[in-house]
Amino acid sequence: MPYKKLYALAGLGLLMPFSAFAQEADAVASISGADTAWLLISTALVLLMTPALAFFYGGLVRSKNALNTMMMSFFPLVVSGTLCAIAGYSIA
Repeated sequence: MPYKKLYALAGLGLLMPFSAFAQEADAVASISGADTAWLLISTALVLLMTPALAFFYGGLVRSKNALNTMMMSFFPLVVSGTLCAIAGYSIA
């Protein structure tokens, strides 16, 4: 008999973290426009930084390896953008 109570408490413990995702009506009112603008500006700067880094790394190697080196900088941008679109929106 004591095991049934233990299993019930374990099941309750598994469900408890999901209650943190519940939002109140006042949470939308607390979003700051300045914070959102800073987040968008920072994202744009990081997206502009990636091609600059690719050109920098491409200039450090021989010309026959430049395209490969530049693609190694662009590939993570594509992967992270895709993951952000798939996982980021589902989390948000």
